[in-house]
Amino acid sequence: MRRVCFLLQVRPDRLDEYRARHAAVWPEMLDALRQTGWTNYSLFLRPDGLLIGYVEVADFQASLRAMQDHPVNARWQAQMSPFFERLSGSAADDSMQPLEEVFHLA
Repeated sequence: MRRVCFLLQVRPDRLDEYRARHAAVWPEMLDALRQTGWTNYSLFLRPDGLLIGYVEVADFQASLRAMQDHPVNARWQAQMSPFFERLSGSAADDSMQPLEEVFHLA
């Protein structure tokens, strides 16, 4: 299992709504994440909007592609994209670039 961490930037004026959306993630979105190999998935949000994502997957790129191909993902991404600043793609999942892991205490 590979540990993956990534950063995104949530617009500061949308933080409260972003939190509210993630307090009630659609059940079909949660099922899709599980079906496509996302485990131990967490999001952490700093007051200035810095979002840190952490997930454990067998193959991040394969799990990301499988999620992008899942029908519920397009609906979720369309609703969530306006929350982010400086996306390199059209949606947040297009902009997830894993950080290099330099240390892990097992």
